[in-house]
Amino acid sequence: MSRKTALYDRHVENGGKIVDFAGFLMPVSFEGIVAEHNRVRESVGLFDVSHMGEIEITGERAAEFADYVVTNNVGSLDDGQICYTVCCNNEGHALDDLLVYKFSSGRILVVSNAANYEKIFRHLSDKRWEDVDVKNISDDIGQIAIQGPRSRELMLKSDICSGFTEKVENLDYYRFFSFEKDGEEIILSRTGYTGELGYELYVPAGRVVEVWDDLERAGKELGAAPIGLGARDTLRFESGFCLYGNELDEDTSPLEARLSWTVKLDKGDFIGRDALVDEKENKPARKLIGLELIGRGIARTGFKVFQNEEEAGRVTSGNYSPTLGKSLAIAMIRRSISKKIKDFEIDIRGRRLKAKRVKFPFYKSRVKD
Repeated sequence: MSRKTALYDRHVENGGKIVDFAGFLMPVSFEGIVAEHNRVRESVGLFDVSHMGEIEITGERAAEFADYVVTNNVGSLDDGQICYTVCCNNEGHALDDLLVYKFSSGRILVVSNAANYEKIFRHLSDKRWEDVDVKNISDDIGQIAIQGPRSRELMLKSDICSGFTEKVENLDYYRFFSFEKDGEEIILSRTGYTGELGYELYVPAGRVVEVWDDLERAGKELGAAPIGLGARDTLRFESGFCLYGNELDEDTSPLEARLSWTVKLDKGDFIGRDALVDEKENKPARKLIGLELIGRGIARTGFKVFQNEEEAGRVTSGNYSPTLGKSLAIAMIRRSISKKIKDFEIDIRGRRLKAKRVKFPFYKSRVKD
């Protein structure tokens, strides 16, 4: 049976079209995907992301252990800093892409995709060192993302951030702080996955409705409104961000998925390192490229990509870009295909459509504004 987040009733009250996503009943849209997409690009939107997973690592060597189970360099993080990273298996293939929050060397928070958090919890538990504890706290946490160029204004108007104005105004990208409200911990981070200025709040599950209502009230004059999964996907797609299950999976390495910047081979040993060293030396077999379709059509996930009548690879994500007014695609193709080759074709249900290679990201990020 599908699960509900604590905000499910709010989504129904707001007219959300509910679908099953990763085992949760979530809103795919409210006023329409394009309208919601544009609202985030132009003002601010509220996302329920309580279905994401949270895993806490504690113990004297918590940060050291986290460094061992992910590809990025957790050891280089300051307290209060976050990194985007990939958790790999021994073959160097992605189990999930994660955010790692460093509170201290003895406390780490790992945020996983909704579909993968139980897998990641089992993986971390299996690899756990004797002097660290790994706890799945996903059911205890509600998560709200506030995204858009007016998100900072909204945070400063909200009750939840009252008393923390200076901290909110000065919070840098991929940094966070935590504070207590009525004896309970709340975490505010400068993160998101839309390509816009944004924040994410982690609150006790029992308080997430209260905080959501506060944000809706505070954001009314700014044009804030709930945003569904549909616009969440088009926003991340335009920004060129990977989506697990599309650009990443257990058959794909981060080196193939344009995430080599998250793989720190010189930091010391970590799970998957040997395989990734070998892959880097011999060059990954595949690579992700961006494509713009010439003509009418939308390339969906799994559609074949051709170059000179030979199958070059497959589309991992494809959609119409509401911001750019173009039909675009991300495709995983053979590494052997030269960078100089710009022209491809995509098979759209039996019809070949021309496509030209374009650079990532499709939409220039404003996350650091």
